Amino acid sequence: MPTLCVKIDVDTLSGHREGVPALLRLFDRLELRASFFFSLGPDNSGKALRRIFRPGFLAKMRRTKAVSTYGWRTVLSGTLLPAPLIVPSAPEPLRDAVTSGHDCGVHAWDHVAWQDTLLSTSPVRLREDFDRALELFARVAGREAQSCAAPGWQTSAESLMMQERYRFAYCSDVRTGEPFLPQVGTAVLRTPQMPTTLPTLDEIYGAPGLSEEGVIDLYLDHLSRGNLHIHTVHAEMEGGAHLPLLEELLRRARDRGFVFCTLGDVAATLDRRTLPVYPVVQRPIEGRAGTVSMPWRSPRRAGEF
Repeated sequence: MPTLCVKIDVDTLSGHREGVPALLRLFDRLELRASFFFSLGPDNSGKALRRIFRPGFLAKMRRTKAVSTYGWRTVLSGTLLPAPLIVPSAPEPLRDAVTSGHDCGVHAWDHVAWQDTLLSTSPVRLREDFDRALELFARVAGREAQSCAAPGWQTSAESLMMQERYRFAYCSDVRTGEPFLPQVGTAVLRTPQMPTTLPTLDEIYGAPGLSEEGVIDLYLDHLSRGNLHIHTVHAEMEGGAHLPLLEELLRRARDRGFVFCTLGDVAATLDRRTLPVYPVVQRPIEGRAGTVSMPWRSPRRAGEF
């Protein structure tokens, strides 16, 4: 049976405070459970302007109408405006997502810092920030996080090995392909990766000649290929002005026979002994500035090691 997992990345205070409640209401109407990943610490969204020299960054900002989508307060947070603490400023959306039965995990302490400076961050600082996020998540949610998803699909050997120490049920740090076990050097990690399989809205929205109806048709075309898909949405976009587009997509996917599961539901069915094993590499992806993590496909099965 074809399966669609909806994964929500919560990157900013506005996405957390306004987008998450809107998405919770939508999922309640549709009677589906999703997987939420929360940024818990400072909203330093304004510092993302450091990406201005990356190929495609300005084009993406124009395509997605970033200022009207995110708002000036978010665009300037951490630069001309102070960086507010996301979950401490408004703990209720995280708590509500957990009590509503959704699959909830950690995105990061500081989303922009992880996405832009991961490779230059010391292992000690990386661990300290991640522990801070996990501790706050547990305090607000009333339980420990069982999963995480790397901001901007950015990983390093150090971040993957760090995550392994927490014995998560799964991580969702990469793009493209099937669930797999990551290989770091000669080590095969035990934590399965659940890759995002579909393009994100900010990668395709506003492309020349692509209407909103065309966006939905493009997604449905992708969904016609394969039986398991993971769709990453952003609380700031699909939880805001583009909520109707997401609702229409989900209704039409259901009409085509898709069932909705959380990433945790799917991860619980995986047999680690038979999962493929791939190293993780950084590669460009259409519509996104910079590179993202994805599996380097020369597979071996976990049982072959």
